[in-house]
This record gives sequence, C-alpha cells and structure tokens, in this order.
Amino acid sequence: MQLQQTLVLEEALWQAVLNRDSTFEGKFFYGVRSTGIYCRPICPSRRPNRNQVCFFQSVQEAEIAGFRACKRCKPQSEIVSNTAKVLAVCRYIEAQVDHIPTLSELCSQVEMSPSYLQRIFKQIIGVSPFQYADALRSQRLKQRLQSGEEIAHAVYDTGYGSSSQLYEKAPKQLGMTPKTYQQAGKTISIVYAIAPCSLGYLLVATTEKGICAVKLGDEADKLEHILNQEFHQAQIVRDDHTHKDWIQAILDFIAGDATHLDLPLDVRGTAFQKQVWQALQKIPYSETRTYADIARNLAKPQAVRAVGNACGANPIALIVPCHRVLRSDGSLGGYHWGIERKQKLLTQESKFLKDDSNT
Repeated sequence: MQLQQTLVLEEALWQAVLNRDSTFEGKFFYGVRSTGIYCRPICPSRRPNRNQVCFFQSVQEAEIAGFRACKRCKPQSEIVSNTAKVLAVCRYIEAQVDHIPTLSELCSQVEMSPSYLQRIFKQIIGVSPFQYADALRSQRLKQRLQSGEEIAHAVYDTGYGSSSQLYEKAPKQLGMTPKTYQQAGKTISIVYAIAPCSLGYLLVATTEKGICAVKLGDEADKLEHILNQEFHQAQIVRDDHTHKDWIQAILDFIAGDATHLDLPLDVRGTAFQKQVWQALQKIPYSETRTYADIARNLAKPQAVRAVGNACGANPIALIVPCHRVLRSDGSLGGYHWGIERKQKLLTQESKFLKDDSNT
C-alpha cells in the first residue's frame, strides 16, 4: 500500500516536471542520475528520461545525495530568497510585542501562500511561526515576572488574551505556576551532590520528581555557583547521600562501567528542544551522529543550527548524550562542558566498541 502511494506521488511530481508547473515551485526538486544535477520543477532545460529522475524535498537532501545544483534554474537561489523572507517574518514576529500575528498577517508581509510559508518557515527555523511567536511571548513573560512586575500586567502586556490562557500553558512553558516562577523557584526544593570523576567534578541536582541538572567542571565551587544562578531563589541544599545510587550510576557511566543511563528526570525545555534531546538519547553507546543527521531524523533537515542550539541548552549532560553529536565533516564541534571532555567521553566509548569486538 505504501509503495503504491509513493508511486502515485512520484507520478504527480513527474507530471509537474513535464508541465513545468509553477504551482509546485519550492515544494520539491528533481535530480537526474545520468548528469548528477538537480533542478527546480520549472527548469527550462530539456526533460530527462523518467527512469533517470529522482525527487527530493529540499536542496540539502539533493546535495547530501551527491547532486549538484543546475546552473540554468539555480535552485539554491530560491533557498537564499526563502531564507531572507523567513528571517523577515521572524523580525516582524519579534516586533509584535502585544500579540501573536496570524499566518495571514505574516503572509501579507512576504507575499507567500499560508501553506508555503508554514512549510519553509518550519524547514529553516525548526518550528512553526506560531511556535516561534509563542516561545518569544513566553520568554518576555519570564523576563517580566523575574523583574517583579505584577502578574496581571505581565500577562496582558506580553500578548496573552487572558490569565486562564496562560495558566493552561504554565506547566509546559514555565515549569510551574506564574507566581512560583516570579519568585524564581522559591518554593522548589533542590538537592545536589558533587563527586570527583575522571572528567573533573560531577554535579547532579534533583527535585522530588527527578534529576533536573547534570554538570561537569574543573572546580566544585563554580558548579555550585552556576546551579545557584539558575535557581537563585529555590531552596538548594547539598546532600551527597540523597539519591546516591543515581550519582553512582552516572559515575559508572563516566568510568565506562555502564553503557546506559535510565534515571528519572525533571527537565524543562521547548517542544523542539525536547524532540532533539529524545533523539540524542536514541543514539547507541559508542556511536555518533551529526547535527544534520539529527535534523533529518526530526524531518527538519534545514534546522541544523537549531539542533546545535538545543544540544548546547541540554541541562543534563551524559544522560542526554550530546557529546555523541559531531559536525558533518567529522570534527567535534562544540560542547558546553569543554571539547576535552567531549573527546574523553568519545574515546572511552570507542574503547568499549573495540573491547566488544575482541570478545
């Protein structure tokens, strides 16, 4: 059934190529195997034989497959134009501080159809226009609440239609009620422990629900300072004995004595960040992926930079193994806790692979 649906779709795309149908512009690209070139559906070049043609959803997908851009229809130029328009939409959304613009309102700014804008915005930015605007609104609210502004004023001035609308979203966007967030987690109790390890020092912080932070560093004092800055009004207590088994599990992982961490978590992030973190947890021990791999796995091939940002925002090092993500050229890329630690972790995991092959 799935094969039949694929054949029907490809036949429709092929007809669009034959007819140079402009309504399909930007929706797909086609490659010609005999020449190794990919084109837009409106390309004026001579139509190739059907058995030499394959289809791609994006320029990136075509180039990853080894095809070169056509010099006549210049498919990359459309991507540059689309990127500029999407960035213009972002700037417009950012300027509307008192409401979230409708899709029609955004389309009028860049002269695109709603479906096309929605699709390319998500491809390039990694989230929909509404999700982007909603995240900005949430960020503005957080800043106002942290500055001590009255909740009612902050709610309406940042574009929430009503307080009830915010309270419905509060657990997901703030991780707590607005009043609690305004007090910077004042009613939240956090217990943390610090232990020396081969990577320096390990800090593990927990709430009653699970682990909320895992940090690595050279100095215990600095790790404590970072934790206190993040939760500056929470009730934070050091206790190296509470959840000692959780901490030992992470230490065993660092030492190479364990290959998997399955611990209760209490972390907060945007919907896209959580998608990325879940994808990272699926990378097998001793294997690596590229940022582009993760973006493609999430069906967002153009969101490579957004994937990198989500890796950098990972609050639980090791449990979410962002150290297993590399650049497309095989280089290490960045790591919040230092490139040296990233290299040590990858070396440790590669030893496991070699040992396993020798048994």
